[in-house]
This record gives sequence, structure tokens and C-alpha cells, in this order.
Amino acid sequence: MQAEVIFTRSRSCAEVIETLIGSAADSVQVALYRFNSPRLAAALEDARARGASVRLCLNYNDHYEENRAAQATLAGIGISFRISQGRHGSGSKMHHKFLVIDGHTVAAGSYNWTPESEERNYENLIVLRDPSLAAAYSNEFEALWNEGQAPGTLGKS
Repeated sequence: MQAEVIFTRSRSCAEVIETLIGSAADSVQVALYRFNSPRLAAALEDARARGASVRLCLNYNDHYEENRAAQATLAGIGISFRISQGRHGSGSKMHHKFLVIDGHTVAAGSYNWTPESEERNYENLIVLRDPSLAAAYSNEFEALWNEGQAPGTLGKS
């Protein structure tokens, strides 16, 4: 296994994530609490345009306007996504922040995909290159995807 640790104190997590997404040949799976980075949205769009399967699970969260904007951005660039809540439904959070590339590389940590995380906060990201760890994260992503709801259907039966 290869591991790399990144801290925003000394390195851009967005740059690392952008590079990882740029390396995707087959698939990109992302679970995020917050997402409003134009730079990383563009990287996802590029991956989709190259033919990679790109899917996201977003938290249905208390950053309501930001959440709506993220959904509009993803829909506008043709990225498939689902909206998730936490284990107890409404009022609990899908608080993950991870990325799986091609079933062999994971990036996870405190880093939200936001300009605030990149420019103002102390954040961390660990990149793990190991298929068995990537499989565990991918399994969690699939569970979130299957439990999540399509855009515009949250709370409807």
C-alpha cells in the first residue's frame, strides 16, 4: 500500500484531488458533505467527458442554498448524483468526504470540496493506493448510492 498525507497548511488539497480525478480512466465515486468548488466540478466534468463513470452522493444538509447550487451545477454538467442523509434520516448527516478512483485509489479526510476549505481552514487529506481499501470505500459509496434519493425526490414517497 502507498499512502500520502496532505495538509492545507503546506499544499493544495484541491490540486491533489484534481490530479486524481484527471487520472481516472474508468470510474469516479465521490461522497461529500459540502461541495461548491468550481475547479473540482470542472475536473469531474472533464472525467465524464473522457468516458469515466462519475457519480456523487451529496449530503442533504443545513447549507441549503449551497446544496441547491451544487445540485444545479452537477445536473448542468451531466453528473449523476444522489442526495443522502445520515443514519437517522432528517436531522442527521451524511458527513463523508471521500473519493474513489478506478477502484484502486482513495482520497479521504476532513477536506470539504469548498473554497473555504482550500483557502481558509486547516484541513487534511490522505491518499491511499490500495485496491482492498478502495473496495471498502467503494462498498460504502454503493450503500449510500442505493439509500440515497434522486434529485428532487428527497422526502417524497
